Amino acid sequence: MPAAPFSPLVVVCLGSLWGVYWIPLRKLEALAGAGPWTSLCIVLIGCLCLAPFAWKGRVRLKASSNRALVSIALGGASFVLYSNGLLYGQVAVVILFFYLTPVWSTLIARFWMKWPVSRWRYAAIGSGLLGIALVLKDSHPGGLPLPKSLGDLFGLASGLLWSVASTGMYVHSRTNAAETNFIFCLGGVIMAAVLAVILAPLPQAVSYVNILPVAGWALLLGILWWALSLTVFMWAIQNLDPARIGILLMSEVIVGAASAALLADEAFTLPMGFGAILIIAAGFLESLSALKRKNSRHSKGDTPDGDVFQRRTRSFF
Repeated sequence: MPAAPFSPLVVVCLGSLWGVYWIPLRKLEALAGAGPWTSLCIVLIGCLCLAPFAWKGRVRLKASSNRALVSIALGGASFVLYSNGLLYGQVAVVILFFYLTPVWSTLIARFWMKWPVSRWRYAAIGSGLLGIALVLKDSHPGGLPLPKSLGDLFGLASGLLWSVASTGMYVHSRTNAAETNFIFCLGGVIMAAVLAVILAPLPQAVSYVNILPVAGWALLLGILWWALSLTVFMWAIQNLDPARIGILLMSEVIVGAASAALLADEAFTLPMGFGAILIIAAGFLESLSALKRKNSRHSKGDTPDGDVFQRRTRSFF
């Protein structure tokens, strides 16, 4: 499918929007004090908004493979882990953990999917791991540069799960944007409910004074971020190849790290900045590798879908 001319700009704007997701999320948490129940409420709102579209497209959803639906749902689960990570951890660190996806995607492609992997993608692994080591060494001084807080673990797990989900979505998913996002949010609801039950007791009732602000922030997050922006993202996936999307989404890292440094009173030191640059570079290396591979096949007169052969190799699940 040819890319709409404004698709790249849309993806950059989406990345920037998710870069400031933590701001209304933490405002809502400050008012409600519900911990992981906050994320459950937000994603449930998004899911309910998308339910009519899912009902309209129920025939396509029913015809979809179980692998496609599971992959999409895992994507939603990964975003819920990311959302909770922003509640429990340092914003910039959680975002950078999530964007270690080039490391996990390369390992999945090579050792599970049996896809060929270029030296650029191996370079992406080295750049990403060195980058996160610098970030952790300076943000969590003392000891080895390893995840230490619950937020760190959620950020790491979300990036790993997103690598699994996005690979499966690319190979198997064929549904329309709104329908896809409904399954995405439904997977998020399931993960959010599991985390809420495990991590926190039922939240106390919101005070009368805070009811309207809590409802307002919850609706904003559920509708704008989960229902609308992710539906647009699913549309963008259908209009741009994954390599370009990977590059354009780096706007989230830049906006997220900058906004956290300016507004969250969280230290962002020079070594952390170098680490962030290395993680961004890892994303570029992985994405450029895919672009080079696709362009090479175009020059040889192969099919326009440069990665179509990958869809015929080992199944993900």
